Amino acid sequence: MFDIYKQEIEWAGRTLTLETGNIARQADGAVMVTYGDTTILATVVASKSPKPGQEFFPLTVNYQEKAYAAGK
Repeated sequence: MFDIYKQEIEWAGRTLTLETGNIARQADGAVMVTYGDTTILATVVASKSPKPGQEFFPLTVNYQEKAYAAGK
């Protein structure tokens, strides 16, 4: 069974909720952030070992805005 952590605070008149452990369990790290009517899922996946000869940390950002989420 997975541990689910949830923290809620009031910020600028709205509830900010941070939740982890319930969704995207195959990722190395995942947090779902809800602020008012907006929800964002942020995930992180990393290799278990570095590639030989690689002297930098490659970072890729994939952003997907769903048309139904933006009201388009």
